[in-house]
Amino acid sequence: MLVTGAGGFIGHALCARLAAAKVPYVGAVRALAPDATPTSDLVALGDFAAADWTSVLAGIDTIVHLAARAHVGTARDASDPTPFVVANVHVTRRLLDAAVQAGVRRVVLASTIKVYGEATLPGKPFRAGDPTAPQDAYAHSKAGAERVLWHCCRGGKIEGVALRLPLTYGPGVKGNFARLLEAIAAKRRLPLAGIDNRRTLLYVGNAVSAIEAAVATPALAGQTLPIADADSVSTSELVERLARGLDVGPRLFHVPAPLMHAAAMLMGRRAAVTRLLGTLEVDAGRFRELARWSPPFTVDEGLAATAAWWKLRHSL
Repeated sequence: MLVTGAGGFIGHALCARLAAAKVPYVGAVRALAPDATPTSDLVALGDFAAADWTSVLAGIDTIVHLAARAHVGTARDASDPTPFVVANVHVTRRLLDAAVQAGVRRVVLASTIKVYGEATLPGKPFRAGDPTAPQDAYAHSKAGAERVLWHCCRGGKIEGVALRLPLTYGPGVKGNFARLLEAIAAKRRLPLAGIDNRRTLLYVGNAVSAIEAAVATPALAGQTLPIADADSVSTSELVERLARGLDVGPRLFHVPAPLMHAAAMLMGRRAAVTRLLGTLEVDAGRFRELARWSPPFTVDEGLAATAAWWKLRHSL
């Protein structure tokens, strides 16, 4: 198996699982971390857009393509699609063209639920087969990567599975989720009390389990499917559960949502606050049915493990 983005959040967890299960794999990274010990399982390819993928595909049966660009450095960068197109579409095309030539059997592509859109109505989650409506450069580029996958699968030369992932969390998480953990652990007051929304999340242990199913299950070939934890949570519930895991009291207070939206617009944080307050749910029932799969970890177990990791990390 080839795992691209092996040094990333999900890639690191997947490779650890493969190593524990003694599944032969090669992990592709752009560069080795400064403290990393080179091993035969890890290969540094430099810029993935210019990498010689053919050189690492000999003997590869399956590719799990996790490498992607998901974030931008500044708000101005967010309006420029070029870095996303290069990292998420161009790299996927070069990798899969080489995979077809190398006789790879199956490719599992990690995509995003943002391909469906940015929000759902209460009680109406996105489901497999729903129309797509990507809103930002990242989501458009992941939709483009999916099109590349299905183009390369024409004629049956290679099998494809596209998994659309929601916000993924767990030990090692970064970004907004890590900032939320930091704020809760620091006992900061958060204006998130009583928010009546629903957010679908994905614990990294469940993500790894679903990817393993996507690699091994014949019935998933040709499918584009969302995967997720079994239950959704509101933002206020998320804070309360993380606080419980961190052994602190949640310091929540109420601010009307319209006022928070107005303040966010003034501060240039509209998109971030909309994600925090809005509803975005997916129904992973079709994946569970076809793969005969259930998430091995509950939301509470995933959040507890994430909080435990945070506590240990900051006690050292």
